[in-house]
Amino acid sequence: MKLTKAQYEEITQFLAQAPPTRQSLRKLKERFPSQSQSTLLSIFSQEYQKLIKRTHAKHHSPEATEAYYQRYLNRVLKNATSPVLLEMANEVDFAPSLMARIVLERFLQDQDGSTPTKTRINSMLRDPSQIPDGVLANQVYQCTVNDYCYGPLVDCIKHAIGHEHEVLLKEMLLEKNISFLAEDQLRAKGYDKTPDFILEVPVAVEGHIIHWIESKASFGDECSHQAYLHDQFWSYWNRFGPGLVIYWYGFIEELDCHRNRGILLKDCFPTGIVTL
Repeated sequence: MKLTKAQYEEITQFLAQAPPTRQSLRKLKERFPSQSQSTLLSIFSQEYQKLIKRTHAKHHSPEATEAYYQRYLNRVLKNATSPVLLEMANEVDFAPSLMARIVLERFLQDQDGSTPTKTRINSMLRDPSQIPDGVLANQVYQCTVNDYCYGPLVDCIKHAIGHEHEVLLKEMLLEKNISFLAEDQLRAKGYDKTPDFILEVPVAVEGHIIHWIESKASFGDECSHQAYLHDQFWSYWNRFGPGLVIYWYGFIEELDCHRNRGILLKDCFPTGIVTL
């Protein structure tokens, strides 16, 4: 679903005035009933991640880290069964999984007398049963399952959704009898940075020649699209020629401004493909 910049800004302005909770997500769907649910969810996630990035530093200062840890200890001492970490995260508008990481790292420092490795922390966040404290393990688990934008569970879901859309795109190409090389085949040939699919014989889409297709299971906002252009799309263009990017959950239609330079945007698999 394509949105005008004005429509997109109306959604983001609504989100800026609402706390990043599931209740706000429900209100967002009620406020914009004509928009796709998957599009709204993707925008919601992106705006929340921007908020977290803007406030990340203040939550990770030594003073904040110590304050969070002591607050956690005091609260679980009073009631170990209540979702202390989750409530703390919501109180300061911080991602629950990231709050759990801060407290877990501080806990392990107390236990070991040294800073734990990222590998160890990540392993415990993925599997809280490894945490040598039953109460904290339960608290971390509650944060993980209630975090809708960060954490190992969200990472798995995002990876699965991205893979699902790549498989869907592959099936559509096969159905159209369009010959291609997939990313894993290109990596095997020694390419380091490649799109999802390179077409062995170019096709035409809406009058534009296409040599490659990239699948993005997200909404294309200005921030993410500019980053993709810089890190991926122009590199593909330099190496393989003009191509097509599919933002499956829509994009700001004003961003589709590089067609004449060789980057075409769509929100679905194109119809009316012209083959040689």
